[in-house]
Amino acid sequence: MYYVDTHAHLFLKEFENDLEKVISDSISAKVKKIILPNVDVSTIEKMLKVAKNYSENCFALLGLHPTSVKEHFNKDLEIIENLLKNEQIFGIGEIGLDLYWDKTHFSQQLIALETQLSWAKTLNLPVSIHIRNAWDETLQFLTKFNRNNLRGVFHAFSGTLEQAKKVIDWNFKIGIGGVVTFPNAKLTKIVENLDINNIVLETDCPYLTPVPKKGLRNEPQFIPYIAKKIAEIKHISEQEVAEITTKNAENLFNIF
Repeated sequence: MYYVDTHAHLFLKEFENDLEKVISDSISAKVKKIILPNVDVSTIEKMLKVAKNYSENCFALLGLHPTSVKEHFNKDLEIIENLLKNEQIFGIGEIGLDLYWDKTHFSQQLIALETQLSWAKTLNLPVSIHIRNAWDETLQFLTKFNRNNLRGVFHAFSGTLEQAKKVIDWNFKIGIGGVVTFPNAKLTKIVENLDINNIVLETDCPYLTPVPKKGLRNEPQFIPYIAKKIAEIKHISEQEVAEITTKNAENLFNIF
């Protein structure tokens, strides 16, 4: 029995002083595989270095985060597209729409999302989708987009049960992280009503640390706390959560 963390930013500055220990602690906690979604052009080199130095445990994605979509986004996409031809990449991400911080470049975000989804279809790779304050806009976009052969995960799921069921019908998984352990989290009701076969686990570390570690830097080793909460919600064993969500993640990202 082991776990997969499908969303971890181990290449950020928060981990630069003790990365080896973080990965060792994760393995000790039975979190043996870790997906690394990129943020922007500035993080690519560090992300790829972590993936190459820990190739048995860490798996790289390439993409442009929606909050990093600015005036020069076309040049950034060109850099990323060229790297897709030369690097071992397991998915496109993280990509999506974000209207929480800044709505200035929404039209550019839409273009970047369409471009990167098209890469995923062409290369037969899964996508890791970020949505913040943009659920209606994202679903409206995806309703019109040709989703044939498109698959992936809606990372840090924050939508409604109805929206979860819709994207599951579209061949996506639901990424569940530390938020599900928070007191009175609405996410618990959604998890209760979802089939475990449609769920993958994630930390989004160093952010969204689960209870009882909230207040500390989040790490992949905390995935079992998320699994424990899901097991409680669904009245199944932690081993069953581990086995099914790991199978879901391995099949999605082709990390065997």
